[in-house]
Amino acid sequence: MIIPSNTCRKLIKIITRLALANFSVALCYSVLAQDQEWRTYGGDLASTHYSPLDTINHDNFNDLEIAWEFDTSNFGISPEFNFQSTPLMVNRTIYTTAGSRRAVVALDALTGEILWISRIDEGARASNAPRKLSGRGLAWWDDGSEMGRIIYVTPGYQMIALDAETGTRLKDFGLEGIVDLKQEFDQSLDLETGEVGLHAAPIISNGIVIVGSAFRPGRMPTSREKPKGHVRGYDAQTGNRLWIFHTIPQSNEYGNDTWLNNSWTFTGYGGVWAQMTADPVLGVVYLPTETATGDSYGGHRHGDNLFTNSVVAIDVKSGERKWHFQTTHHDVWDWDIPAAPILVDLNIDGQKKAALAQPVKQGFTFVFDRETGEPLFDIEEVPVPASDVPGERLSPTQPIPVKPPPFARQGLSEEELIDFTPELRKKAREILEKYRYGEIYMPPSLAEADDGTFGTLFMPSQTGGANWPGGAADPETGIMYIFSKSDVGRMSMSSRPDRSDMNFINLQSRDAPPLRVDGLPLIKPPYGQIVAIDLNLGETLWSAIHGETPDSISKHPALVGLDIPRTGQVGRVGLLVTKTLVIAGDGGAYTNKDGEQEALLRAYNKLTGEQVGSLPMPAQQTGTPMTYEIDGVQYLAVAISGGNIPGRLRVYKNQP
Repeated sequence: MIIPSNTCRKLIKIITRLALANFSVALCYSVLAQDQEWRTYGGDLASTHYSPLDTINHDNFNDLEIAWEFDTSNFGISPEFNFQSTPLMVNRTIYTTAGSRRAVVALDALTGEILWISRIDEGARASNAPRKLSGRGLAWWDDGSEMGRIIYVTPGYQMIALDAETGTRLKDFGLEGIVDLKQEFDQSLDLETGEVGLHAAPIISNGIVIVGSAFRPGRMPTSREKPKGHVRGYDAQTGNRLWIFHTIPQSNEYGNDTWLNNSWTFTGYGGVWAQMTADPVLGVVYLPTETATGDSYGGHRHGDNLFTNSVVAIDVKSGERKWHFQTTHHDVWDWDIPAAPILVDLNIDGQKKAALAQPVKQGFTFVFDRETGEPLFDIEEVPVPASDVPGERLSPTQPIPVKPPPFARQGLSEEELIDFTPELRKKAREILEKYRYGEIYMPPSLAEADDGTFGTLFMPSQTGGANWPGGAADPETGIMYIFSKSDVGRMSMSSRPDRSDMNFINLQSRDAPPLRVDGLPLIKPPYGQIVAIDLNLGETLWSAIHGETPDSISKHPALVGLDIPRTGQVGRVGLLVTKTLVIAGDGGAYTNKDGEQEALLRAYNKLTGEQVGSLPMPAQQTGTPMTYEIDGVQYLAVAISGGNIPGRLRVYKNQP
């Protein structure tokens, strides 16, 4: 007798209530065991992006077939070419956001058939939003009904709850299924033009929805006065606000004294635009916070500026801070924390540790006891250079972990410059001499300084290193895997009262030389790598160049006839870890030997970094992959887009 999985779930609820025969429960659970679901954005609340499945492995990866593909082209007023969603799979149903209106779509996980869609036209509220398009995903919660509920945040910053079976709005949540997130925000925001939104998926733990916020890029803010990125917790059943955590502490709150001259009253941002992580057993949610206004100048906000650029552990039921650690004091490099902390249990010097690993844009990984916040490897406060930008007061030290070693290239020197030919290297050196540069934490400088330089160059750039996809981890081994890109950032501080009421914004001089050498990168490869770090030992296990050489290099006239090794590519690449593999797609496309644009979805051996398989795709990976299994067949789903390819959800499966 075969019982469909949805029927099993219904039956189990009835059996549990009525205390009927145990064998019936066992029968249902044996059927359900054939399905391996993906219920949260990160695969679990620990944000490991891990699945124990191994039906897809190094023996058959190259032979995977396309099970189905979902095209998002018509889900919005225009196609989207940066489709970043990681879908969920629950009850044999795929749930994903799609298109420029951020519609929610339910698909049959076996066939891709559309089961329902839900959309909302927010009008001017959406068109004014700082974070548009489909976003990165949504949340599912078991509310005790047959299929649960879907909760997501719209471009216009409204939180909506849907019946997961039908897609209808749940009237018991907020006002007719909607919570206006611009309200009950402890600040006044215009409902149409207020500058706040969110790309990330909310996280739900212990029956509470935790929601962050995102804003416009802050390198050239029009004003020092901006909205604050507070974090809130809501009842997942009713939508009622339960608590708010002020990421910029208000008067008489802990951390307020790190904002000198009452700068907390007007300074904005400091939100959580990245994914969050939760430990439901400890009852804690972990917030990775961003930089305050402005990203490159802190002359209006002297002090360390808590709780910006911090990992903050919050009691999920009360919203009270349990512990925090600031990874960058008084940030002026735009090195906000871009990714979810990863929770993993480690064995350090023979002792079991419930750990939190936080990768950051600089390429550091901070590792803490996730209950107490105690660093599990030493972190040193290292002296860093002072700033000569008028009005700026940098922190004299910055925290640098002794272990693990950086997963990104740090600092800039002549040794890092492009070296494909002596002529190219000479031109790169001439460009470098027009700027200030040096070790990590070189401060921003003036766009037209007295020494003749045009600002400061630094690496990693403002986008990392690591970015929003973050890392993944194997909970069985304690090994973390992360994509790291290498490119150069520029900080050129200009006084432009016609553009901003801030004393300085990051705006380059018209006379500043470009950071390209005849169209080539200023630095030598590799430009994209996957790095494996053993968190038990705090040591790098392996690194692998990730991505093909882009056409701009392989077809460059100055490099014709030269043997250029594979360079990898910059991008924002998320990883999936399974029982045996690390899986990730290229962050950019290239022209293959048949003259066609393609990117590869690659599989690596988890322990060695050896590439053991690849699959061609018509566009690069733009969303983090996920996997699920139904009736013994494993599926692999990945969002792709770019070039002339609108967003698609491509789903592979192993040959039965």
